[in-house]
Amino acid sequence: MSHDVRALRPDELRAAHTLFSATIHRGPLPDDTWSRSSATYSPGRTLGVHEDGRLVATATSFPSELAVPGGVVLPMAAVTRVGVRPDRTRRGLLSAMMRAQLDDVAARGEAVATLRASEAVIYGRFGYGIATRGRSVRVDASRPAPLRPDAPIEGTVRLVERQDATGVLRKVHESVALRRVGGMTRPETWWWSSLERRIVAGDHVLAAVHTGRDGDDGFAVAFPLDVPDGGLQVTDLHAADVTATAGLWRFLLDVDLVAEVRADLRPVDEPLELLLAVPRACSVTALADETWLRLVDVPAALAAREYGAAEPVLLAVHDPMLERNAGVYRVAHGIAEPVGPLGGPVRPELECTAAALAMAYLGDRAPSELVATGWWQANDPAAVPRADAAFATAGLPWCGTFF
Repeated sequence: MSHDVRALRPDELRAAHTLFSATIHRGPLPDDTWSRSSATYSPGRTLGVHEDGRLVATATSFPSELAVPGGVVLPMAAVTRVGVRPDRTRRGLLSAMMRAQLDDVAARGEAVATLRASEAVIYGRFGYGIATRGRSVRVDASRPAPLRPDAPIEGTVRLVERQDATGVLRKVHESVALRRVGGMTRPETWWWSSLERRIVAGDHVLAAVHTGRDGDDGFAVAFPLDVPDGGLQVTDLHAADVTATAGLWRFLLDVDLVAEVRADLRPVDEPLELLLAVPRACSVTALADETWLRLVDVPAALAAREYGAAEPVLLAVHDPMLERNAGVYRVAHGIAEPVGPLGGPVRPELECTAAALAMAYLGDRAPSELVATGWWQANDPAAVPRADAAFATAGLPWCGTFF
């Protein structure tokens, strides 16, 4: 069954937002809230499907940038607010929208797309793969001197006034986010949705900035947590290095009348336990997917990132949804390039789908892990350690921006 997917007009965006809100079991926005929220829609990037004159499916994105291994920053589409009316699911509407959106992203010159999946079974079939993960932590702050006395300490932490928080934190984020593989830029409207609207609503917020020898190099945002003896929920924490990380966590754990501090989707390799005087004061309560990545232009994305020193690896990529990406790629001497079509004279040593390639692209998963679990196929097992060396990164990727 064919579906007519088209870009929505500005006067149709409120209906799109109401439809999406209903799919996540929320009501429509009141007029005063919509007047601000409407600005979070980027012009021309919201798609919809109509049946009998009524909107039944929608998806949107906003432009962003992604830091990939080696320091290159790629233009990226951040996909969000995807929804299909409950009585129109399983009819191909979502597939039609995802295909149209990927074509639109490609036409804009954005080599990659990313999203946060509400359900883990949906987006793999559209070529998205889990590219970064995060862990949720709970830290007992009731113990004296939560951090080790010899943990890194340099610089200062200051509170930011409520009225200044958005402007100050946005500037710090811009300076540190793309230093880490997987980091992304945030549009100005992100800050309204995630922070400023809560400040305007009167919520109590702790916004703190760490200043090191070269200036501001990290920040944290936390809100009160309703637990016995008081607590804090950290909603945003970015730091340029371990010293800034230690300074911010020291500040959060030393706040008076706080018995515990919680934070979700923190970097898997954040060395929090190593900073604590009592490592078991930190409990990991969950490990979950964070970034779902789609390589929209596989040749461009593969060519953009840096690779470790390794003998050549021939990798076949299968992409039924975007056939232009399918082919055999040669990864060697720090670069990657297409060398032939699938089924051609160049025999691949390894094979994977676009979704499985995304899992290794930023360095979250090693090719050997993916081969062992069936995500990649090894036609020549000797190529697996070479692929591990090529795709290896110094640390695990992490984004830290929810949308």
